[in-house]
Amino acid sequence: MAIKNAFYAQSGGVTAVINASACGVIETARKHPEQIGKVYAGRNGIIGALREELIDTSEESDEAIRALMHTPGGAFGSCRYKLKNLTENRREYERLVEVFRAHDIGYFFYNGGGDSQDTAYKVSQIGDKMGYPITCIGIPKTVDNDLPFTDCCPGFGSVAKYVATSTLEASLDIKSMCESSTKVFILEVMGRHAGWIAASGGLAGKGRDEPPHIILFPEIPFNREAFLARVEQSVKDYGYCVVVASEGAQYEDGRFLADAGGKDAFGHTQLGGVAPTLANMVKQALGYKFHWAVADYLQRSARHLSSATDVEQAYTVGQQAVEMALAGKQAVMPIIVREQSKPYRWHIGEAPLSEVANQEKKMPIHFISDDGFSITDDCREYLQPLIEGEAFPPFENGIPKVAHLRNELAPKKLRTPFEV
Repeated sequence: MAIKNAFYAQSGGVTAVINASACGVIETARKHPEQIGKVYAGRNGIIGALREELIDTSEESDEAIRALMHTPGGAFGSCRYKLKNLTENRREYERLVEVFRAHDIGYFFYNGGGDSQDTAYKVSQIGDKMGYPITCIGIPKTVDNDLPFTDCCPGFGSVAKYVATSTLEASLDIKSMCESSTKVFILEVMGRHAGWIAASGGLAGKGRDEPPHIILFPEIPFNREAFLARVEQSVKDYGYCVVVASEGAQYEDGRFLADAGGKDAFGHTQLGGVAPTLANMVKQALGYKFHWAVADYLQRSARHLSSATDVEQAYTVGQQAVEMALAGKQAVMPIIVREQSKPYRWHIGEAPLSEVANQEKKMPIHFISDDGFSITDDCREYLQPLIEGEAFPPFENGIPKVAHLRNELAPKKLRTPFEV
């Protein structure tokens, strides 16, 4: 079997543990020099392949690659760029074939969410449609936890741990001041169409009297009157009210509370501002003093508070992606299969990219309470194992240490530049 090089790329919004998947890919590939030569990483995702900007990871030491395990962000750069169908833009696919052929790339590993798995699937079809054989494996990643088939998505467990912890800590702050100051606190978290991240805030408390007193899910249509009534009742009963709101909270007609009026590169509505929108509702209707916060990038980059479960799973899907490719698998994605919750046991399975691409896994209705404002015991049992365990990074001078890669580009072999 001829030795072929591999191409690995990161895509979409990054996570606290996506680099652990990169570590899994590179370290595993290095254990199979008889089958995989160099691992090239795309600078800024698939765009790096199109522009022939390939980072030669063989220039990095074993120590530097291992340090990816505790480094957040995207070590090689990510992107939001979705390949069109071959019939719509053959030019891009011809370019990929040119770059792959020029650098003797026979393996493609794409690390991302639903749109990224769509790209991975399209690339897998190059062999059939353009006469260039390439083994393509998708690697799951998304803080939104909305990929189908897999029990959970690497990246989610850590953001869930961060949101649950932040909800608990902020709640204690608000509770201590509610007698004479702030009555309402609203934490806005990510989650466009699926409420998994918002649900994780529910792990901060166990009873109805413990915060968060309200969780707003995209799956449950927002009702202004019911929301305000619950806020008022919580303040009367407990002296304060803590709300965790998904950015994707929407009205019954599908309008987002926080529609920013634009679209991202994948064609999704740009969101932002659900927390101040809700805060203004509370102020105008009830007159309570409030504070709000937007977790934004902090929630997905908080490697210092990552779940040990999440780190392990992120590494393992990267590792298994390589093993699947070497076993002759094609157009599949490694998935996490839950065997049981107590104690938590899981193993790696696989799902076809053709069925993963562009699909979203929303919260099951039995995970949401009948009143639509909290999580159920079933949801708690599902979430709890995913945030467990601590995997603290090494610290130096009080600050987490991170990987410092050289990220040297391989020499270009094609004369024609390519713009995206």
